[in-house]
Amino acid sequence: MTSETVSREAWLAARAELLVSEKAHTQARAELARQRRALPRVRLDKAYSLTASEGDVALVDVFQDRSQLVVYHLMFGPDWEQPCIGCSAWADALNGTTKQFAKADARLVAVSRAPVAKLVAMAAQRHWHFPWYSAWGGEFNYDFYASSKDLSPRSSARIGVPDPAVERPENDKRELVEFDRGENHGVSVFSKAADGSVYHTYSSYNRGIEAINGAMGYFDLLPKGRAW
Repeated sequence: MTSETVSREAWLAARAELLVSEKAHTQARAELARQRRALPRVRLDKAYSLTASEGDVALVDVFQDRSQLVVYHLMFGPDWEQPCIGCSAWADALNGTTKQFAKADARLVAVSRAPVAKLVAMAAQRHWHFPWYSAWGGEFNYDFYASSKDLSPRSSARIGVPDPAVERPENDKRELVEFDRGENHGVSVFSKAADGSVYHTYSSYNRGIEAINGAMGYFDLLPKGRAW
């Protein structure tokens, strides 16, 4: 946080210098988004099923009438009494966001490993109205690195490394994901073809998804910076 106080004219000059960097960042962000959209996709051969308050739902049906699906992996373990504090802040932001996705031929939902009864009770308690599915009893969360069978307070895994005991080279570029008591937060994106085939197109975890949090972007504008 700066402690320097200047005239309005000096501030405008400094702001103009910063604007050059901001414009470059905007262009770089747009190029990164283009590269992300150009990633190849993976066809899902498993018939994943999630559970809603109405019962089990095949992943392909979670799309409903849309061709794109964004899943927010909300940390709420089966034995937890409360969801993750940080994830709860994200959930508060999801409340006013999910309906907007229809304009983009997409759906935004949350998925947690806690049983659906816990999700229903928590949603009522916190006045959450976004679509929330349970991955309890299935492999969905494990396969997309949202859950781990290691329930220790802190554990990690490299994406795509089948045996975590195998030592990897220091320059291994595969993403390192971190778990808290077996749970991790992140975002996974899927697409659905006209024939009903489902494809995984993108995932990101931990700090990789900060930019799409409702409050984080605002925190970065504040003189004191981030709240956490």
